[in-house]
Amino acid sequence: MALRRAAETRPADPASTIRGFIAANLPVQAVPSIPEIRLHKAGPQSGLRRLAEQDPDFGSPYWAHYWGGGLALARYLLDRPETVVGQRVLDLGAGSGIVGIAAAKAGAMEVVAADVDPYAIAAIDLNAAINGATILPVLADITGSAPPLTDIICVGDLFYDADLAARVTAFLDRCLQQGIKVLIGDPWRAHLPHSRLRLLVEYSVADFGDAAERERPGAVFALEPARGGTDRS
Repeated sequence: MALRRAAETRPADPASTIRGFIAANLPVQAVPSIPEIRLHKAGPQSGLRRLAEQDPDFGSPYWAHYWGGGLALARYLLDRPETVVGQRVLDLGAGSGIVGIAAAKAGAMEVVAADVDPYAIAAIDLNAAINGATILPVLADITGSAPPLTDIICVGDLFYDADLAARVTAFLDRCLQQGIKVLIGDPWRAHLPHSRLRLLVEYSVADFGDAAERERPGAVFALEPARGGTDRS
């Protein structure tokens, strides 16, 4: 009896609670221009504001929406699977996990998806399962760490803030020095290291915060090593 009473009063597993909320309130939809992938997507009735009021640690729900760079990068990997076939891939700032899912579908040997938001990690778990993709979610800010054991780093939409862009670029520079390839998906935001980007392809994509009917160019770049010092311009 005592054991049963203790079990009844034990708090629910936070990760399980988050996954349950996402599964119940964010419907699964095919991604615009990427019908091969379906994601849990926030809508007007998803109740994210209610969730934010209940959880003081709830951050911006970037993981619940489409971002232009992620859409472009995911489309690129699916169109050109030879980019990641047999490779180890890190999806940095993974959000919904769309880029990691695309890499897995394209034939990557291993996919790790890193994000600092526990809600994103829960969404990645759910979205990967929906799409039959094997992904290892990692809840951590790895930009201050040594380069990971990976072959390719995919970075979607991490250049919307100057301080974040500088930190990410410094991390990517350390990775380039170790021979890791870097692909960036972004709709030409101001804080990109523009002088070091080699444009691979552009797509017409929707972006977070834009009106539903609006699209803009979403680019996929290869990041080139800095010459004569670190250039973040």
